[in-house]
Amino acid sequence: MSVTLEQAEKISAAAKAKAQQIGVPMNIAIVDEGANLVSFHRMDNAWLGSVDISIKKAKTARFFDMNTGEIGKLSQPGGPLYGIEHSNGGLISFPGGVLLKDTHGKVIGAIGVSGGSVEQDHEVASAGLIRL
Repeated sequence: MSVTLEQAEKISAAAKAKAQQIGVPMNIAIVDEGANLVSFHRMDNAWLGSVDISIKKAKTARFFDMNTGEIGKLSQPGGPLYGIEHSNGGLISFPGGVLLKDTHGKVIGAIGVSGGSVEQDHEVASAGLIRL
């Protein structure tokens, strides 16, 4: 099973609500289990440069089935994944990409958020982890 458009819209709505709560306009991308873009929302005044980053965060999380912040820890100089961000046409290895799982724990996609600090991006992406 993959994340559906209906589910993606609910996830995005929860993430947008969190972004509004903290007062930071965000770009919110949701990909399915094949890392294909299902939904994208650019909130008013969100950074244009973060459009691509949000999509790549979602894809990166799905490509490796781990949150992008975890990949970032492993990709530091001397780390086992050092240089990985240069693969797959460019990956993002800092927080803001979070896996989406069904009620059985199976990965069904990922959400990527960009537009604030990495902490804010992760907070907004995590707000999208609603029960599907």
